Amino acid sequence: MTVKTEFSIKDLENLSSVKAHTIRIWEKRYNLLDPDRTDTNIRTYHLENLKKLLNVTFLYDKGYKISKIAKLSEQELLALVQKEAALDQEEFAIKALKTSMFDFDYGLFNRTYDQLLETHDFRSLFFEVFVPLLTDIGMLWQTGTIDPAHERFISELIKQKVIINIERAQQNFEQKHDPIFALYLPYEEIHEIGLLYVNYELISSGFKSIYLGANIPLDSLFHVLKHHPTIIFISYFTVQPERSTLPEYFQEFQSSVCASANCSLWIMGSQTHALDSKQLPKSVTKIANVEQLRSRLETLKKS
Repeated sequence: MTVKTEFSIKDLENLSSVKAHTIRIWEKRYNLLDPDRTDTNIRTYHLENLKKLLNVTFLYDKGYKISKIAKLSEQELLALVQKEAALDQEEFAIKALKTSMFDFDYGLFNRTYDQLLETHDFRSLFFEVFVPLLTDIGMLWQTGTIDPAHERFISELIKQKVIINIERAQQNFEQKHDPIFALYLPYEEIHEIGLLYVNYELISSGFKSIYLGANIPLDSLFHVLKHHPTIIFISYFTVQPERSTLPEYFQEFQSSVCASANCSLWIMGSQTHALDSKQLPKSVTKIANVEQLRSRLETLKKS
């Protein structure tokens, strides 16, 4: 598989949120970008064009006129971006992290992350920067604007940061509340960042967790119940099982896993958003988002 290093004008539109028509006007009027042309006269843009456009749109969104931006040298453009970045750290960080993704530059990723930590705790950093970034990347992947290699690169770096913060929370962990939680992704589900973050919230709130990871079939959960007959399972459904098979999955969980044990299942993730909570089995509870999860944890603390 080749990694994408050339982009169409539609790709630039998806990445910058600037309409292709506007990009063409900026090129013609201000000579802003320097695309190559195919034999059939179709524009293609290289990585440096993309990075410049991201910086230009950052300033344009801050109210700078495109005519002024176009007159800046490369050094002046970068200096002005850095100045404005100090005033809107989150938006600039998202653009910097996208750049690190396209360059496969973990150094830029780590520098951006470290700068954010100077003014954010990990929870606010995750929701104000990582969540919007992952949402954007998901859309870019679906439209074919980025390669799977880009998506996996940035996702793995984010996953590393969540794991580091889990380890820090575990170092001085003392179980303060019941029950125990067991976290897993269902069979053939590999999108782990959401579940990892839930694990971070549990440990930070004083709940013991057993993290099983990705691709776990239901029959594997019986081994956990042998040690902890009273437990709450949490699972995150992003792609698998398919939405049409979820009711069958939940019925199997209730009739088999929880048939002879005091357990329940909290479900999260995009696959669950359209589910009607009233139609779920009694052992299954839909958690719409992390805020609702934290609210339920607070309730458990008081019980």
